[in-house]
Amino acid sequence: MSETIGGRAPTPAPGDAELRGIGPCLYEIGPRAGTGMRVPARIFADEDLLGQIRRDRSISQLVNVTTLPGIVDAALGMPDMHEGYGFPVGGVAATLLPDGVVSPGGIGFDINCGVRLLASGLRVEDVQPSLEPLVHELSRSVPAGYGRHGRLALTRDELDRVLRDGCPYLVREHGLGRPDDLPLIESGGVIAGADPGQVSERAKNRGEDQLGTLGGGNHFIEVQVVDAIFDEGAARAFRLFPGQVTVLVHTGSRGLGHQVCTDYVKIMDEAMHRYGISVPDRQLACVPLSSREGRSYFGAMCAAMNFAFCNRLVIAHRAQDVFRRVLRDWQGAELRLVYDVAHNTAKIERYGARTLCVHRKGATRAFGPSSEEIPAPYRGVGQPVLIPGSMGTASYVLVGTDEAAALSFSSCCHGAGRAMSRGAAKRRVQGHVLRQELLSRGIVVRCPSNQELAEEAPLAYKDVDRVVDVVHRAGIARKVARLRPIGVVKG
Repeated sequence: MSETIGGRAPTPAPGDAELRGIGPCLYEIGPRAGTGMRVPARIFADEDLLGQIRRDRSISQLVNVTTLPGIVDAALGMPDMHEGYGFPVGGVAATLLPDGVVSPGGIGFDINCGVRLLASGLRVEDVQPSLEPLVHELSRSVPAGYGRHGRLALTRDELDRVLRDGCPYLVREHGLGRPDDLPLIESGGVIAGADPGQVSERAKNRGEDQLGTLGGGNHFIEVQVVDAIFDEGAARAFRLFPGQVTVLVHTGSRGLGHQVCTDYVKIMDEAMHRYGISVPDRQLACVPLSSREGRSYFGAMCAAMNFAFCNRLVIAHRAQDVFRRVLRDWQGAELRLVYDVAHNTAKIERYGARTLCVHRKGATRAFGPSSEEIPAPYRGVGQPVLIPGSMGTASYVLVGTDEAAALSFSSCCHGAGRAMSRGAAKRRVQGHVLRQELLSRGIVVRCPSNQELAEEAPLAYKDVDRVVDVVHRAGIARKVARLRPIGVVKG
C-alpha cells in the first residue's frame, strides 16, 4: 500500500558528506546547529544499499524524525529503508515517556502489517505433484485484492471483541486456530490497552467484513521450501529442516487500520499547537502519548493491531484446511505455527531505567535470547525474525540478538524494501510475461490482475540477500534459514 500521499515536502537532509561510518554496516548523520535535530540519524546499510536509499527522500525523512519531541538515542533506518508517509518505511524511533510523542506516521497506515510462518512436516517432493491444486485452493479459500470481502461475517459486538481481545477471543469462542498457538504470536496475539471505543465507525465499517482477507499490494501467501540452514541450533529450536515445506502469510489490518491512521493524522495535525509542537513535515503530526489525543490514538492503534493478528489467524486456519483437503493422504499435512511477528507498530517497552514508546514503521521486533518478551520455547535461542522476499526471491528466518537492544531498540527490517515505485515497475514489467517467467522457475502464481503482479515484480525491490546480510553483519539478527517460494497467492 503506497504511503507517499499528502503533506508538504520535508526539509532537505544534510549532504551525503555528513554520512560517516561508525560501525559494521552502520552510518550516521550527527546533529547540526539550525537543523532542529535532537539526536543523530543512523542507517544500517552497505555502500550498494546506501546508494539505492539516496535515490528517494527517505534520508531527509529520517533526519526529520530526529526532531520529534522526546526522541532518544537516534532515529534509525533499516537496510530496506525507502520513502514513506512522514517516517521512511524501515524507520525506528523511540520516545521517552511520559512526555514523549506518538506519531501515526511512525507506525503507518497498514497497522500491524505482519508475517506468520507455518511449517508442515512434509518435504518438497511430497507436495510437488499437488502444488498446482494446492495453490489454486489457497487462492479460492482466502479472498485477495483491494476491497475484497471475507466469508467471516461479524456482528458489531463480535468485531469489538476482536478489537479488544484479539486472537484468544477467536480461539476460545469461535474455534479458530489452536490454544497452543497463542504463545507463538507476538504479545500472545492481544495487545493490552486496545480500546474499540476509540476506533471510528467508518473504520469499523471498513473492517467488519474483511477478517480473513489478504488485501493487495505486497501482501501474499507463499508456499515455500527451506533451501538452506545457516544456524542449526536455532533451526532445531524452530523445528525447521532442509527441504521442508512452509507457508508464509503477509498481511495486516486492511481498511480498518488504514482508516485509524487517516483519522488520527488529522486529529493530531489539528492538536499539535495546543502542546506547543512544531514539526518540519505535517506528515509527522504527533502529540504526547500522555495527552488525551495520544491515549485515544494508542487505544485505537492497539485495537487495529489485534484485528491484524486475528486476520492472519483466520487466514492460517483456512490454509490449514486447504492442506488437509488437498494433501489428505499425507500425515505431515498439519501446519504448525513457528511465529507471528508484527511490523508497523508502536509499543511501550523498558530499556534499563527508561520506559519508551518504540515506533517501528516497516520494521519488526528482534529480541535476543535473554528477553522475557519472547515465547518460553525460544528463550535461550532468540525471537524468530521473519523477513519476506518478493515472489521470485527468497524469504529469511533470522533470530534476534541481545546486542540489538543497544544497537536498534531490539528492531530489525521487515523485508527487502522497494527500489522503484509501483508505477515504474509497471512501466518496466509486463505482468503476463512475469507470470510465465515465474512458472518456468517452478513457481505457481495466482493473482487475478497482471498489473498488480507487475507492481510487485522482484526487480521493484532491493536485493533481499544483501539486506539480510547487512542485518547479520550489523549484529541485530542472525541468519537461521532461507525459504524459496514455489507457490504464490497475491491480491
